[in-house]
Amino acid sequence: MARLDQVITNIVDIFLEYAEGEGSKHQLNKEELKKVLEQEIQSPELKGKINVDDIEEAMEMLDKNHDGEVNFREFCRCVCDLAKCYYHKKTGKGGKKFKGKEQEGCQED
Repeated sequence: MARLDQVITNIVDIFLEYAEGEGSKHQLNKEELKKVLEQEIQSPELKGKINVDDIEEAMEMLDKNHDGEVNFREFCRCVCDLAKCYYHKKTGKGGKKFKGKEQEGCQED
């Protein structure tokens, strides 16, 4: 399988694995989101951008429809923002120059 294929299938598989609890609505509640962040992100560059102890703030930022859960679209937005942070760190581009909520956690240290 090509690398991008693997990334895409991994994102879907991880979301479904953690979202299959309580009635299988395919959404992540706060505890499920916390588990995803704690268990599936190991890179120091990314782990440093995530404060799993402050999950309330993360939920508020991700939960655009304000239903108390993160759906797949909202989860993808989170993954995309983490990818942007990693890209900016790796290339030295972006960081403080970017404006907008999706870049707040990406500022240079």
